[in-house]
Amino acid sequence: MPEEIPVPPWRRPKKAPPRMPLSQDRIVDTALGILDAEGLDALSMRRLAQELKTGHASLYAHVGNRDELLDLVFDLVLTEVEIPDPEPGRWAEQVKEMCRSLRRVFLAHRDVARIAIDRVPLGPNGIMGMERTLNLLRAGGLRDELAAYGGDLLSTFVTAEALEQSSRHSGAEQSQEQAGMFADQLHGYLKSLPAAQFPNLVHLAGPITSLDSDRRFELGLEIIIAGLVAGAGDGADDGDGADDGVRTAGSTPPGS
Repeated sequence: MPEEIPVPPWRRPKKAPPRMPLSQDRIVDTALGILDAEGLDALSMRRLAQELKTGHASLYAHVGNRDELLDLVFDLVLTEVEIPDPEPGRWAEQVKEMCRSLRRVFLAHRDVARIAIDRVPLGPNGIMGMERTLNLLRAGGLRDELAAYGGDLLSTFVTAEALEQSSRHSGAEQSQEQAGMFADQLHGYLKSLPAAQFPNLVHLAGPITSLDSDRRFELGLEIIIAGLVAGAGDGADDGDGADDGVRTAGSTPPGS
């Protein structure tokens, strides 16, 4: 292999391209890339510094620690969630659309559901998302406690469903073929139970073992939203004896 020819002394050697300056946005974008490619367990400050070709101590001028980094990554991901403006007559379907969007985002980014499961979204994007979510829920005529808890319940449900689905598809989990074999074995076992002692397990063996993740998610949404709709129309008050003016779901939001 020929040796490299030296640069003539009257020519200046090529300079290395200047490094891009560190910024919080660049750090968070890079962290999300590592998360998507390698997963949450691989995302450390040292690994991030390696990707950015800098010392890991340099990161702390922009991000306090790994926990703050995860807060920022989570807040960045939440910009992708679509929360519709309320439309009269479409309240229940709009809530479903919002939940489906959140689920798609969680499934599109590896392990984001793991980050979300124990975090309140208090970053600038998260807090705006919470405001818009509550605006949508209140447009359905929910009294205050139902709107407040309903938003939390929906986000918890979506996060848990996305977490379970993503874990089933990770490399550490069973393959799809193995999962199918287990479902078949479980179905056979449930059907073999004494029907007199376990009538419900025997009767529901098919649905228990055949529901795919998408269908289960849609059923869960139906159950939760049906409960919210029922609560919106129950005419209950907050305990002060005054009528709350509860409207039916899909009615015109207040102030229109």
